[in-house]
Amino acid sequence: MVEAATHHVDKNIKNIDFVDIGKSIVARPEFFSFIALVILVVATSFSNENFLTVDNLMNITRQVSITAIIAVGMTFVILTGGIDLSVGAIVALSSTVMAGMITNMGFPFWLASSLAVVAGMLVGLTSGVFIARFALPPIIVTLAMMEIPRGMGLLYTNGYPLPIDRVFGYLGREYVLGIPIPTLMMLAVFAVAYVILNRLPIGRYVYAVGGNEDAAILSGIRTGRIKLMVYAISGVTAGIAGVIQTSRLLSGQPNSAIGMELDAIAAVVLGGTSIAGGRGHIFGTLIGALLLGVLNNSLNMIGLSPYSQRIVKGVILLIAVLFGFLRKPNRK
Repeated sequence: MVEAATHHVDKNIKNIDFVDIGKSIVARPEFFSFIALVILVVATSFSNENFLTVDNLMNITRQVSITAIIAVGMTFVILTGGIDLSVGAIVALSSTVMAGMITNMGFPFWLASSLAVVAGMLVGLTSGVFIARFALPPIIVTLAMMEIPRGMGLLYTNGYPLPIDRVFGYLGREYVLGIPIPTLMMLAVFAVAYVILNRLPIGRYVYAVGGNEDAAILSGIRTGRIKLMVYAISGVTAGIAGVIQTSRLLSGQPNSAIGMELDAIAAVVLGGTSIAGGRGHIFGTLIGALLLGVLNNSLNMIGLSPYSQRIVKGVILLIAVLFGFLRKPNRK
């Protein structure tokens, strides 16, 4: 009889745990982003029979890979309560650095691409220094850094694209086991970001800075170093995106990636990360990026003009921000 009672209690505990877990999942903002992605995929598949083909799905992941990789770094920045408007310019600078190293200096691909990523990291570190050391507003600092890296790229190339040989296009154009290499790189970047944010102490520090910076300082967290780190990470991910773009386009484009910072921010916000910082998940950013990719693909399939697409995406982003604001528990 005691065993039966114990079994009954254990069963109830398991049921309660299951219910609690279910409620916690539903309460997460990225859950709603996932549901929106599923609904969009189902609706588009019914309206166009070519949508769910393997070629089209692989094409979507390849197209979204650059924005998604940039959005990883943007997630780190936004989690601390900051913003980085310079990522598009960093992509352009990294692209011209890589192409120039290959075409004008004869550097091997691996060295040119590595130096391009380092260039992106240095730009991010520069922004981080002004934000962390001098307490300047992130939006002002990164707004200025929108101009400096792009201006450097334009000055170096005199405003013209720098072509590279087709042999260097494998990173942006080739496949491994039927999967585009940019897609595999995107997944690898997300995996590293997940480990940093969810398995390492430094990830908790990132959330702490965005949640309550004063409390983080009192807890002994060196918030300046954390801010410096997240902007460096943002520069690195933008640099990686620049390398992929250069390989895909077979040229360094100083005028490329204009407005890409807005797509990255949109992916982060659509993924449920709070624009005020402190709340969000890297998995949500991946969902947000895929949501944008599927949305672009579906709008193209129905023949909507690019101008109208901008309106649709702007409205969706505004709704996502509003929804996140209304969900804040301490909203007055």
